[in-house]
Amino acid sequence: MPPKKSSKSLEEENAAKFGRVKANLRMGVVGLPNVGKSSLFNLLTNQNVDAANFPFCTIDPNEARCAVPDARYEFLCDLWKPPSTQPAYLMVTDIAGLIKGASEGAGLGNAFLSHIQAVDGIFHCIRIFEDDDVIHVDDSIDPIRDLETIQGELCKKDLDILKKAVAAEEMAVKKSGGKFKLSPTFLGATEKLKDMLEKNIPVRSGDWSTPEIELINEKMRFITTKPIVYLANMTKADYIRKKNKWLAKIHAWIQSHGGGVLIPFSVEFEQGYDQAADKEAFLKEAGEGVTSALPKIITTGYSQLNLVNFFTAGDKEVRAWTVYGGALAPDAASVIHTDFGKAFIKAEVAAFEDFKEHCGGQKSMAGVKAAGKYRIEGKSYVVKDGDICFFQIGTIGGGKK
Repeated sequence: MPPKKSSKSLEEENAAKFGRVKANLRMGVVGLPNVGKSSLFNLLTNQNVDAANFPFCTIDPNEARCAVPDARYEFLCDLWKPPSTQPAYLMVTDIAGLIKGASEGAGLGNAFLSHIQAVDGIFHCIRIFEDDDVIHVDDSIDPIRDLETIQGELCKKDLDILKKAVAAEEMAVKKSGGKFKLSPTFLGATEKLKDMLEKNIPVRSGDWSTPEIELINEKMRFITTKPIVYLANMTKADYIRKKNKWLAKIHAWIQSHGGGVLIPFSVEFEQGYDQAADKEAFLKEAGEGVTSALPKIITTGYSQLNLVNFFTAGDKEVRAWTVYGGALAPDAASVIHTDFGKAFIKAEVAAFEDFKEHCGGQKSMAGVKAAGKYRIEGKSYVVKDGDICFFQIGTIGGGKK
C-alpha cells in the first residue's frame, strides 16, 4: 500500500515543520538496551548487525536503507515491465541503547545523544515482553518507566542545547557593542522552551508560531522536535492475539506526553516470518488478519518525515523518487539531476489514481489525456504524492538537453 497520510494532531503538524527540509531524511531506532532495536533494524534493512543479549552491543550507529512498500509503484512496474526498477527508500540508523543519566555521560552518554541529533525522526522501541533470558538494564519490565527515562534524558539534552544557544546569542550581542539586541521572539521562545524542557515536555508538543519555529530551526538542533513513532515489541503469542496488558497504558502515556503513533510489533514473529520457507503458510497458521508489521512501520516513518513519492515511468525504467512534502516541480526535477531544476521548463503530470483509472491497461497516457486528466504545470506547481511526472528541460551547459 502507498504511505498513508493520517489526520495530524497539533504536535505532528509542528514536527513536520521542525528540522531539515530535505529528501534524504533518516529515522533512528532508539530505546533502552536489549529492547529489540538492532533485531528490528536487521529485519527492516536485511542487514546482519550485532544483536547480542547485553547492554551496548551496538556502539557505533549502523546505517542502511529499506524499500518503502507502495502498491502504486508495483502497479507501474507490472504494467511497464522495464529492465530497471527502483522503489523509494527510507534511510534508517540503528543507535546504541540509552540508560538513565545519559545526558550526564552515563553509558555511551553524549555520543549516543549526538547520534540521535544526527537523524530526523525517531523509532522509539519499547519492550513489553517478559523473558528471563533477555537482560533488562533495570532488571524488570516497566515500559512506562522506560518511556519516562528516554523522554527525560532527551529533554535534559535539549535543555543543555538551549543553554548553550542562549549563551552564544548573549555573547554575540555583547561583542556587537550595542549594535544588536536579543529579539522579542528569541526571548519569548527561549523562556517557553526552558519552562517546557525543565518539566520534561518535548519541544514538538508546544504551540509555536512560524517565526518561532524558524528561529528554533536556525539556532538550536533540538532532539525533541523530531517526530516519534513508538514501537511496542511484544511476544509472538501476544502479537497474534493482539493483546498485551501494557498497550492501553502506553497509549495513554503517549497521548498525555505530546501524542504520537503507536505500532505494536513482535521481533519474534517477524523473525519467524522472515525465515519461513512458505510465508503464506506461516501467516495462515498465525490466524486470520495477522500479517507483518514491518510495512506499516516503514510507511509510517516515511510519512512522519513528511516525505512523498513521485514516479517516472517508461520502457527503460520505472522509479519512485523521494521529495519533501511541499516541494515545487523544479525541486523535484533536481532530485533526478541537479541541472534539471536549473533548466526546468514545465512538468507534464498525471495523478496515479487518474492514470490507473483511465490507462486501460496500456503503457500510455492517451486515455488519461482523453479524460482531461493530463496536466501541464509550471515552476510554482507543488508536486503531490503519487504524481507521475515527465519534465521538459531546456538547454544545459554546452548544448546538452
